[in-house]
Amino acid sequence: RLAATNLSLPFNADESALMMLLASELRVKQEDIQSLRITRHSLDARDKADIRSIYSVSFELSTENAKRVALLGLKNVGKLPERSEREPEQGTVPQDAPAVVVGLGPAGLFAAHELAKRGYKVIVIERGKPIAERKADVETFFSQGLLNTNSNVMFGEGGAGTFSDGKLTTRIKDPRAEDVIDTLVKFGADGNIAVEAKPHIGTDVLSHVVADMRNALQSMGVEIRFNSCMTDFDTRDGRIVSVTVNGKEKLPCCAAVLAIGQAARDTYRLLVSKGIELVPKPFAVGVRIEHPQDFINRSQFGRFAGHPRLGAAEYRLTGKSGSRGVYTFCMCPGGVVVASSSAENQVVTNGMSYHSRSGRNANSAVIVQVNPSDFASTNPLSGIIFQEKLENAAFRLGGGDYSAPAMRVGDFLNRKKPEHFGSVAPTYRPNAVPRDIRKCMPPAISNGIEDGI
Repeated sequence: RLAATNLSLPFNADESALMMLLASELRVKQEDIQSLRITRHSLDARDKADIRSIYSVSFELSTENAKRVALLGLKNVGKLPERSEREPEQGTVPQDAPAVVVGLGPAGLFAAHELAKRGYKVIVIERGKPIAERKADVETFFSQGLLNTNSNVMFGEGGAGTFSDGKLTTRIKDPRAEDVIDTLVKFGADGNIAVEAKPHIGTDVLSHVVADMRNALQSMGVEIRFNSCMTDFDTRDGRIVSVTVNGKEKLPCCAAVLAIGQAARDTYRLLVSKGIELVPKPFAVGVRIEHPQDFINRSQFGRFAGHPRLGAAEYRLTGKSGSRGVYTFCMCPGGVVVASSSAENQVVTNGMSYHSRSGRNANSAVIVQVNPSDFASTNPLSGIIFQEKLENAAFRLGGGDYSAPAMRVGDFLNRKKPEHFGSVAPTYRPNAVPRDIRKCMPPAISNGIEDGI
């Protein structure tokens, strides 16, 4: 089987033209090409007068034609790379207790799935609720500002990923990423995610995918316990031998997978108290910025903005503020800014899109790098403490009812006191209020955001 890359067509051309283009490249007849399959699709909108669709494909040729094509020395044509299998070694010691997976977010789902496929006995504990109940708690928070600290945008079946758009991007070149995509398609995601260069499922679809995957795990013998938080654990000879659930029940385990996510700060504190080594590392913090989606569409697609073949446009921007990197992250076309608080008296924002990406606004994170030296402490939890101070300050600035402080970009850049919002209506719920957001951030972050913009 052969592969060809960098096949370029006008974005609005019918995909049937792909066969004609490939035959021309290979200098063979169209009927000589068998089993043509698109393996990757992306857009090239650098020339807004000539937006292109860029394809990679796989196909088959007869031995004779394949030899003739090889003699052409085409740089973008070659043998289809074999999919490398990097299977972990199967254990040889019989289980004396189940493997316990802590957390049913993306990492926990896939850890349980990989273990169950190999016949291991698995128990998953998740502090939050099943997806349907979790959705109800999230809607109560969005509409009334009543936070359930164990069932929210961060905690519950599917983890934070369920309310974070379902973008499937990584800069890690790992063949196992294809297995992840294939598994998500198997459980109901659109098959296009296996082809698109920037695949996305959409929060509305992803919740069904997660539930179907959980049902499959249970049919494979995985025991899943909701409303079950790991509150302690015991170790022996350098490994975890049991975990305590909700301060009462001890579950013996042969291994524990801590798929706990970034919001499980109580668990990180538990790990430190038990002598587990944690090391602070750099990360990035900032704000969400919203714009009208049609403005982004026009900026990226010019006169073709709004064409159904193009959909909602995206962007990614990078900059510098002194020695700090500033960049946009998790851009959500046609999306909403969501309240992601999981602890009381803290305001946190994230972004998400539904499958259609048809909302009036686009939003993205604008974030600034921070380093352990910014935390002014040798405490391994100093980064978490730093985050909590920011989130507490945002909560107070918003009025103490989970309203988010927000301001127009012009007011922010001109250091003007915000009094109202402009043409961009904030999508954040429960509420957004005009406030000077510099008052809840250190100057290094607010100045970095200013420099980045």
